[in-house]
Amino acid sequence: MNLACRAVLFDMDGVLTDSTVAAERAWTQWAHEFGVDPEEVLRGLPGRRAADTVRMHVPASARAGALRRINEIEVADAGSTAPIPGARELLDALPGNWAVVTSAPPELLTVRLAAVGIPLPSVVINGDDVTRGKPDPEGYLKAADKLGLPIGDCLVFEDSGNGVAAGLAAEAATVVGVGTGALHTPAPVVVPDLRAVRWTGRGIEVTEDLRAS
Repeated sequence: MNLACRAVLFDMDGVLTDSTVAAERAWTQWAHEFGVDPEEVLRGLPGRRAADTVRMHVPASARAGALRRINEIEVADAGSTAPIPGARELLDALPGNWAVVTSAPPELLTVRLAAVGIPLPSVVINGDDVTRGKPDPEGYLKAADKLGLPIGDCLVFEDSGNGVAAGLAAEAATVVGVGTGALHTPAPVVVPDLRAVRWTGRGIEVTEDLRAS
């Protein structure tokens, strides 16, 4: 399968980096510290900005401190982040026409990418750069604009329901889900990891689509 595009927009967690265990550990600790049910917090976590998650569970008077605390916990544990198989190889093949669009705040973005040896691209949209987090399409639209391309010329890689919804709402060329969890999203194409795709010069070739399996 060949998916035509001129640029590629990547979510970070679950797409370029495997931080699931670290994130669940951090948010579970945070939930206990703030007297919140950890299971309820983790249920709505994927693809959502920390500020939006905090807002759901903490009174307004405590939100600033609660947000600082989760950022501290996550940054301290960033070294446990692992790369998604095939991520670095795909990025190395791209001719600079890619961006990261993540719900993570800037410091966490930097330390997690550094932990897996992925350089920051020229265009990065983090959770602090948008007024509305995923599933709103704002982040993807901003990234395409900074790359100087229509969003319809950009392919999106996402793993969560919120992220896939954001890419679809932005009207990207295609949204490719990453990981088996993406089978529970509306992503039209789902790959097991980034070893199943390659850059052709005209777009992304998919060698294994879990939707077709």
